[in-house]
Amino acid sequence: MDRKPYKTDLSDAQWEILEPLLPKARPGVRPRSVDMREIVNAIMYVLHTGIQWEMMPHDLPPHTTVYTY
Repeated sequence: MDRKPYKTDLSDAQWEILEPLLPKARPGVRPRSVDMREIVNAIMYVLHTGIQWEMMPHDLPPHTTVYTY
């Protein structure tokens, strides 16, 4: 992560619990180009702040990518 953390970001302990529960990338398909932890952090940011998807800060993944997940 190359950005300053937000209050809504997952802690390392929370990520260790959540990571195994996320589906793995599908075999035979293009590999993921996004960090799943950043996707979850962005979703948490939207849920906690109540902002519109398009208003997400630019240091998080693109809102279209996050919304898709």
